[in-house]
Amino acid sequence: MPDLTTRRLENLTDGIFAIAMTLLVLSLDFDKVTTSLTTASLHQLLLAQLPKFFNYARSFLLLAIFWILHHQQFHEIKQTDRGHIWINMFVLMFIVLIPFSTTLVGDYPDDWMSEVFFGANMFIVGFLFSLNWYYSTRNYRLIERSFEAKQIALSKRRGLVTPAVSLLAIMVALVNTDLASYTYLLIPIILYLPWFKK
Repeated sequence: MPDLTTRRLENLTDGIFAIAMTLLVLSLDFDKVTTSLTTASLHQLLLAQLPKFFNYARSFLLLAIFWILHHQQFHEIKQTDRGHIWINMFVLMFIVLIPFSTTLVGDYPDDWMSEVFFGANMFIVGFLFSLNWYYSTRNYRLIERSFEAKQIALSKRRGLVTPAVSLLAIMVALVNTDLASYTYLLIPIILYLPWFKK
């Protein structure tokens, strides 16, 4: 297969991310809503939804981080090939699964399996993004040779943060599901450490 442009792949990815981010709102629902809600009962229902709002926000921000990472990678990736396209198809397959993972945690917040499933979803997406960058930059396969080696290495380090934190969250979920939910807040913190910044 001759070298191909990345335009259609980027367009497809933007569309998939937009759909996945929109579907996240479906994880918010009232289990038993009646038309005769009083102000007090509405307040109670909304307060009861706070864990689901946090869950929604967490997943939305993680998707935003993945989209930004994809945007940064494709700023340097100048062409694509069959192997690269398939890596990205698998990335998108697991991106689309994130709304389901989010709903699972929202519906079963005290079950460790829901957090493990969510963590596994995040790990796979993070790993595939790292694989995408490794594949694209190996021997300058899909990037220009003028791109500095230290920047390639920096991007590889940054790409490992999400899968590493996801593995940590999975281990924490086996002990404490509430704490596992907050583990992902480490991702932006770690990415702002000097070793992970330009």
